[in-house]
Amino acid sequence: MSDKGFTHLDGSGAARMVDVSGKDVSVRTATATGRVLVSPEVVALLRGGGVPKGDAIGVARIAGIQAAKRTPDLVPLCHPIAIHGVTVDLEVRDAAVAISATVRTADRTGVEMEALTCVAVAGLALIDMVKAVDPAATITDVRVEEKTGGKTGLWRRDGAV
Repeated sequence: MSDKGFTHLDGSGAARMVDVSGKDVSVRTATATGRVLVSPEVVALLRGGGVPKGDAIGVARIAGIQAAKRTPDLVPLCHPIAIHGVTVDLEVRDAAVAISATVRTADRTGVEMEALTCVAVAGLALIDMVKAVDPAATITDVRVEEKTGGKTGLWRRDGAV
C-alpha cells in the first residue's frame, strides 16, 4: 500500500495490481444498477416488441452477462476471478429502462467491478439496439447498490445493514 493509503499504487505512486493471494476465499456478491434514458417512442416499441433491430432487452441482457465475464480484459487492475453467477434484469419504465445486475463468486476479491461493467455494457447494447429510433438515448446513474462477503461483509448504499 502506498503511503497515501491507495492499495493500487506502490511506494513511488506507480499503478500496481494488488496481491490478493493472502485473502480468504469467501462467497461474494455485488449488485449494481443504472438507467438508460429513452424517448417515449422507444418505450412504446420496447413494450410492444417492435424495435427495428429485434429483441433489444434480450440482447442487452446477454451483453451484460458477457461483460461481467470479461471485466479484467477491460479494467486494467481488475483481478481475473471465477464468475459463478450473473443475473441481469431490465425493466422498461415510462422514460427509461432500469438495469440491475447481481454478480456472484467464491473467490479472494469482490465482484463490484464486474457488476458495474455488466450494467454499463447492458446499457451500451440497449443504446445500440435503439439508436436508430432515439439517437439521444443516455446511460446514467451506474453505481454499486450492495456488496456482500470478504472482510467488510455486507455493505448497502443507504448504509443499512
